[in-house]
Amino acid sequence: MGQIKVTTCPIEGLYVIEPAVHGDARGYFMETYNRRDMEEAGLNLNFVQDNQSASKKGVLRGLHFQKEFPQGKLVRAIRGRVFDVAVDLRQNSKTFGQWYGVELTEENKKQFYISEGFAHGFLVLSDYAEFCYKVTDFYHPGDEGGLAWNDPEIGIQWPELLGTYPGSADASGYTLSDGTHLTLSDKDQTWETLKNTHHF
Repeated sequence: MGQIKVTTCPIEGLYVIEPAVHGDARGYFMETYNRRDMEEAGLNLNFVQDNQSASKKGVLRGLHFQKEFPQGKLVRAIRGRVFDVAVDLRQNSKTFGQWYGVELTEENKKQFYISEGFAHGFLVLSDYAEFCYKVTDFYHPGDEGGLAWNDPEIGIQWPELLGTYPGSADASGYTLSDGTHLTLSDKDQTWETLKNTHHF
């Protein structure tokens, strides 16, 4: 019997992955990836690299993609709580420009699979978070692209976030509801809107 439940999302190409967690007095055990279960769900994946990041509360990473070497990503939070988002950049998709988000926490142990052709990013909602992801292609320096995290045309509803769109991806006027300042890299504050970014 499969140990991993795969659920499709309203946008084709996105999947929520829920592992069976076996707990007892010692703690717990779970399979975080099982190729057979994924293939039975129609996902034939070849992961080539694992990545891990650590971030403090209020950090927003994204929205990222690779242009010529697009990556599928299987992501999860192993510590803390994040809101994870994917935006459809596939020009011929009926959901082009639409977004979907899911909360990933160390407690719910959910994973999110984002197929090639999407921009991806996440916002850290806990004091600290560690984030892991498997990818289907290697990182290629110089091939990275991005999408403005706050593009009003897309209208991502980031939880707990307060602020008014300043006409760019600048994060300086935004905070979380508890007053924590939003933190983005310099590069992530320069990405273009959906209209002007790369499309697949």
